[in-house]
Amino acid sequence: MTQQVPSTEPELSGVRNFRDVGGLPTVDGRRVRHGVLFRSGHLAHATEEDAGFLASLGLHTIFDFRNTADHKLEGPDVELPGVRNVNLPLSDPADGAEFWKMVRDGEIDQLRGILGDGKAAGRMIASYRKIIRERTEEHARVLGALAEDSVPVLMHCAAGKDRAGLSIAVTLLALGVEREAIVADYLESNAKHRRYRIRRSSSSAAGYSPEVMELLNPLFEARAEYLEAAFAAIEETWGGVDSYLEQGLGVTPQVRARLRERLLD
Repeated sequence: MTQQVPSTEPELSGVRNFRDVGGLPTVDGRRVRHGVLFRSGHLAHATEEDAGFLASLGLHTIFDFRNTADHKLEGPDVELPGVRNVNLPLSDPADGAEFWKMVRDGEIDQLRGILGDGKAAGRMIASYRKIIRERTEEHARVLGALAEDSVPVLMHCAAGKDRAGLSIAVTLLALGVEREAIVADYLESNAKHRRYRIRRSSSSAAGYSPEVMELLNPLFEARAEYLEAAFAAIEETWGGVDSYLEQGLGVTPQVRARLRERLLD
């Protein structure tokens, strides 16, 4: 089992799933530098104390992978002085809009129909594969920015699990981090204090019943099978990580070398 540096993350009251990705090992014996690569859920509900802590990190750039529907639901990120905010949606707000409305408002029979019998997990797997295959321009932009000047960086989406999780995973693949360590970091999103707070409509009689929460769980849980599906999409589409990075994202060996120089000890 890969050994990881013990977490010294702060207790942020309005930001979920925050952590420093530093300490993860690469296949050639190096480690991701602490204080340069952070991940979290959205920053829309950050308190004044949270914002003060985030400002103390010396961030250059915050990548927000949420779409306009996410912004409408949660609100925009807090503004941090001197930090560049880049909104780079990794999902179309119209894609699945009715589905997510059903997640928030649906009754038990409706939720069974769209989520039961493995449908929820199947949707997540398909989503991960789609983002890897179709959002190459966005991931290329992220890696190019990191290689040039955008460090320290914070990447987030809504829960900090899926879109941010994939972007962090792509970054770690480019750095040569051990696959096992990438998965282990991803699964840390399951910690109780990190989990996204599910929002259900008060108009739904089903509310937050145990069966409802069980049906919804695959959507809000980090599962190794989801990330493995993304890795499989890389293998199937490009034949491997090196080809994915160079052909799919246009990340040359020179860019990868700059990434490693900036982000690894």
